[in-house]
Amino acid sequence: MDAGYQTAAREAEDAFVERRSRFIGAICPVQTEEDALAFVAKRKKAHWDATHHVYAYVLRQEGIRRYSDDGEPQGTAGQPMLNVFQRENVTGAVCVVTRYFGGILLGAGGLTRAYSKGARDAL
Repeated sequence: MDAGYQTAAREAEDAFVERRSRFIGAICPVQTEEDALAFVAKRKKAHWDATHHVYAYVLRQEGIRRYSDDGEPQGTAGQPMLNVFQRENVTGAVCVVTRYFGGILLGAGGLTRAYSKGARDAL
């Protein structure tokens, strides 16, 4: 039996500031891993001067779930974004949260909350 799932209707983005760091969450519907990686590359090119480009994606056809912390402490960025997708039963989508570091360390809990918020806001 196939459980219901959701996906992104279209490409969208949202931004917020957390303790002087600017986070920009962007989501896009995708069908293949190549599409997902192309969207990540597009976001990196658009925000070439950002500190981090953390991403997560889930593909329904191949059953692929991938994420990257892109230099943030392990488990504080990409995995929380992937968890948002799993909680909301989202598939066939990629999310990139771009961070411009504001000079204040957020700690592991702060990073987890910020990247989760970036994914939820984009979704």
